[in-house]
Amino acid sequence: MTIEQTVADAEPTPVDTGRRSLLKAAGGLVIGFTWLTGSKAMAFAKPTPQPGDAALARADGNPAFAPNAFIRIGTDGSIRLVMPEVEMGQGAYTGQATLLAEELGVDLDQVQLEHAPPSDALYALEIQGSQNTGGSNTIRACWDLLRQAGAVARTMLVGAAAQRWHVPVAQCRVVRGVIQHDASHRTLTFGQVATDAAHQPVPAQPVLLSAQSYRLIGKSLPRLDTASKTDGSATFGIDVRVPGMKVAAVALSPVVGGKVAHVDDRKTRAIQGVVDVVVLAEMVAVTAGDYWTARKGVDALQIRWDHGKNGQISSAAIVAELAAASRTGKALVGKDVGAGTKPGGKTIEAMYQSAMLAHATMEPQNAVVSVKKDHVEVWIGTQVPTRVVAAVARVTGLPPEKIAVYNQYIGGGFGRRLESDTAEQAAAIAQHVSYPVKLVWSREQDVAGDFFRPPYHDHLVATVDAKGYPVTWTHRVTSDTVLERYSAADMPKDGLDPDTIDGATEPPYAIAALKVEWVRHDLPKAVKIGWWRGVGAAHNLFPVESFIDELAHAAGQDAVAYRRALLGQNPRARAVLDLAATKFGWDRPTEKVDSLRIGRGVALGTSMGTLICAIVEVGVTAQGEVRLRRAVTAADCGQVVNPNTVEAQLQGGLIFGLTAALWGGTTLKNGQIEQSNFHDSRVMRLPETPVIEAYTVPSTVSPTGIGEPPTAIAPPALANAVFAATGVRVRTLPIAHAALASRAASLNQVVI
Repeated sequence: MTIEQTVADAEPTPVDTGRRSLLKAAGGLVIGFTWLTGSKAMAFAKPTPQPGDAALARADGNPAFAPNAFIRIGTDGSIRLVMPEVEMGQGAYTGQATLLAEELGVDLDQVQLEHAPPSDALYALEIQGSQNTGGSNTIRACWDLLRQAGAVARTMLVGAAAQRWHVPVAQCRVVRGVIQHDASHRTLTFGQVATDAAHQPVPAQPVLLSAQSYRLIGKSLPRLDTASKTDGSATFGIDVRVPGMKVAAVALSPVVGGKVAHVDDRKTRAIQGVVDVVVLAEMVAVTAGDYWTARKGVDALQIRWDHGKNGQISSAAIVAELAAASRTGKALVGKDVGAGTKPGGKTIEAMYQSAMLAHATMEPQNAVVSVKKDHVEVWIGTQVPTRVVAAVARVTGLPPEKIAVYNQYIGGGFGRRLESDTAEQAAAIAQHVSYPVKLVWSREQDVAGDFFRPPYHDHLVATVDAKGYPVTWTHRVTSDTVLERYSAADMPKDGLDPDTIDGATEPPYAIAALKVEWVRHDLPKAVKIGWWRGVGAAHNLFPVESFIDELAHAAGQDAVAYRRALLGQNPRARAVLDLAATKFGWDRPTEKVDSLRIGRGVALGTSMGTLICAIVEVGVTAQGEVRLRRAVTAADCGQVVNPNTVEAQLQGGLIFGLTAALWGGTTLKNGQIEQSNFHDSRVMRLPETPVIEAYTVPSTVSPTGIGEPPTAIAPPALANAVFAATGVRVRTLPIAHAALASRAASLNQVVI
């Protein structure tokens, strides 16, 4: 079937020639491009190239046509698309390529994908302010930007062909990268007009296709990275090998925040194959030709650590301190509406706790760094390439323009690879040797050395009317702040970290008086905290939706019907709830199974701009084992670019959230992380995975996030299902299975 794209029935749009600058190098032509406020396509305001442009042009081989930061077309007709957001399993490359290819007028089988080099000037997305893959922003941030990029390139290519033929642009169309003029039966490939296209005016407002003209958007297309990941040709950070490279294994303090006091490396240096021992303030590295020799060398080290006061840190103390801070700490108000509302009659109160969480990515932390006198090269899989550049610059003392970062596929990010610590460590080691260093952490180090999602304490109070519906609602969150640690400059002046209350301030329900506040309680500095999949909503939807369930139970109402009654002014949320309930068959009686208590739970909320509902059915054994039987998710995430990707994200995100709720707690005792590997930092296995059905509400609004909402909605749906099955109300995550076993014999409400 021929796929066609018709050029808009209009002459070229106005050109902003005052903002266009060309970069000429080695006979090639590259047009620098950036995206200004409102995602409008405008050329650089400065007449001089931006940092990194020259290197980018050289690395591109000076393609004949490079109208913006994302598209490269050679005279041979080759089409290369540069991806601003990195691929870490979420389907980002296929989604971004779809947006570009749709407007460019080519199909996905015609393009080659490339990792973007580090450049905030070229690849910072407006929604984030930096080159940063996170926050489920890939498609929602690139929706306008990349379609405009493709439209700019198409307009210039078609303009070049029309100029050569001396015909109006409106008489030309594009079919799979070939420009056609039907009246004269003439054709030109993109490659044939690439050089001429580079001299075409840049359209200030490119005309985009209508939704009715989409050939790719909205279709279930296969992922572009499947083949390379299947045959092993895809290169992840841990796969990188460069000439002369040695592998480094490291010893890290068993107690968080420990420093190296003394090292005896005589036994290590006696091991055949060990090349060097590098002693730094917080670690000791051993290099060798392979990882296992380096690891053997690390195991032979005799290290005395200085733990300071960190050996006294414990999870039990942290939990108690959070509870105390919730009672007595200073609260910052994030939202307070309907303050004059007269309270209802009955008051209902509950407290919830969420444990510290690790990321547990499949690919352990790693980086390859080569440090020379005047430049540094870094090979790494990172969500934040420009942050890596800045970090390595601090370590080596070289300016950022002397540091090249080559991004790779990421074997799981979930927020962990928003950090630059392994690149910093590899750079620090490489400074002391004469060869490139490949640093690889062990799985145990990956667990213990994580930047953890901090623990939370939540106190909720509601007054309800005669029918049991909330009239007033107060939610107090107590936690540390990830934002200030990660980017202090972005912390609001009033000191309120917005992430801590995300998912709590905008419930989908009609509540007359709503107050949400945050009490800051800092963890010991030795405990590193960071972003975790789902961020604020992944914490807040658990207490919010669990508490809604408690109110429904107190009112003697069905959980779905109770929520539906509170959604009268929110038709989009109601549509999501109704879709999930219908597909699940909520009104059908619960199946009875011998030896299992069966229950189902529902949860509804907003995350990353997406309305999401999950219904989970569980069976609980007499031993307190929770068996996941079935799950249904429904989402309104705006225009769906690739249904395959959305389905995969709804399924994978739900599994990630269910895993955390069942087994995800990370604990400290005597300053040490008690978990070490997948045997005690559990991930869900295939036999434990329920049947998951994923649905979306049809929509034509701009896309919203989809990778993180299912992770955020899974824990409350699970907790509510456990209550329905056993009468045990789960207010602490992860679920205490032993307590569940001892208390599930009775259907009276019990709290764990």
